[in-house]
This record gives sequence, structure tokens and C-alpha cells, in this order.
Amino acid sequence: MITEQVRGYFGFEKIPFDRSLAVSQLFASASHNEATARIGYAIATRGLAAVTGETGAGKTVAARAAIAHLDASRYQVIYLPNPQVGARGIHHAVVTALGGVPRFHHATLIPQAAAALAAETAERGRLPVLLVDEAHLLAHDQLEAIRMLTNSELDSASPLAAVLTGQPQLRQNMKLGVLAALDQRITVRYAMAPMTIEETAGYLRHHTRLAGRPDVLFSDDAAALIHHTARGYPRAVSRLAVAALLATYAGHKTIADEAAARAAAAEVSDQ
Repeated sequence: MITEQVRGYFGFEKIPFDRSLAVSQLFASASHNEATARIGYAIATRGLAAVTGETGAGKTVAARAAIAHLDASRYQVIYLPNPQVGARGIHHAVVTALGGVPRFHHATLIPQAAAALAAETAERGRLPVLLVDEAHLLAHDQLEAIRMLTNSELDSASPLAAVLTGQPQLRQNMKLGVLAALDQRITVRYAMAPMTIEETAGYLRHHTRLAGRPDVLFSDDAAALIHHTARGYPRAVSRLAVAALLATYAGHKTIADEAAARAAAAEVSDQ
């Protein structure tokens, strides 16, 4: 973590590599743009999207960017950050998000959730959007519950759009025979790729500029080493960049060089 002392040393106006950036300030890599566009398409067409990628690839960030562009008067987002709540938890989240009081027994909660979804569009004119993060942790019965929610109008039209984001295991899970029906309903699939080495360098410049340093703060060698160590994944790049800045500060230097990047790599690998 960058302290106020370190921030002052580099002349930052705010802490760099902050994860709570506004959507308008996000770094738009090619993979991020593609994922955001595909999620947007799935929502617009009442589809079911499955976006996968390694840890720290930016899946949640891309979903957040797509959701941020939705008109609140036309869409109602139902966010499920922790899918380990069972199938009942999914129906409970749907009913609660749409303003209802969930029924106690699951047998009556299921039709209540379906009715709430239908009413949201028919009576309020808003399309529900179910966003499930960490979807690779969903059990088979939960995935089947999501399929049934998208299939409540006899296959004529889905009463909601659904976006599942998760690690590559999600793709493998849905290929299982017992989930063939769900796999067939997926309209958008996308596996997020890591950033290229050029994008990583751009990512570093982007975040330091946002923090108030328009000049180059990472040498080319440092940026390349950070890229290869992080394998181009944004979250890991951010961690290494912060560690490299701390090493630069400790060494009384003005530029994060290859030595600082190596120190950062060694520090992160020991954690």
C-alpha cells in the first residue's frame, strides 16, 4: 500500500492503481472492450453471456463497465457477488432485488421469482439483468436454476438477461452432459485474454497519469519485466507496479527501473 509519504515523494495527487476507479477512468484494453461489448449485446438481446478468464483478467471490471452504461429506467440489475448460496439463494436474491419478500419454502419461492421477473418487464417496463460473479463456483443445481429462470416463457422470450463471469472452470462445467440444455442457451461466450506488452506499458502510463504524473515513471525494461511476471493480467500488473514504486522510493530513485521491478517480483512471489 502506498502511504502519504510515498505519494508526496512521487508528487501523486491521489493513490495510483486504485481499484475503485470510475468506469470512465478504466484502462480499455482490446480484451476489455471486447468483453464489455459482448456483455452489452447479451443484455440488449435478453441473452445469456458467459465471460471467463484467469484470476485478475478483468472480468468483473468489464461487467461493471457494461452495466454502468445501462439506463436505470429500462434495466434492473440483480448482482450476486457470492454464488455459494445454493439454488434457493439465487431465487431469494431475485425476489429481494425486485422488491418482494421471499417466501420461506423453496417450492413456492421458485414460482415467486419467475413471477417477479415477468412483472418487472410487464408492469414496470424494466428488463432484469442477473449478474453472477465467480460463476465457476456455481453448483449444477444453481446453473439449472438460472436456465429455468431464462426459460419461463416457453422459449418464446427470456424474462431476463443473465451474465455469468468466472474462471475457465466455468466453461468446463457447462460442457458436462447434465448441463447441455444450459450450454445450448448461451448466446455470448468470451474468454478474456491478458494484455499485450504494449497494453501493459499503456496501463502503467494510464494509471500514473490519473494519479497526477503525466511523465514516464516506469522504464521500458521495468514495464516489460512487470508484464512478463504478471503475464499481462491487470490485477497482477497493479500489484507489481505498486511494489516497484515502493522499491523506487526506498532506493531514493525517481524512475521505477528494472531493479525496482525485480525487487517487486521477488516481493510478490514471496507473498
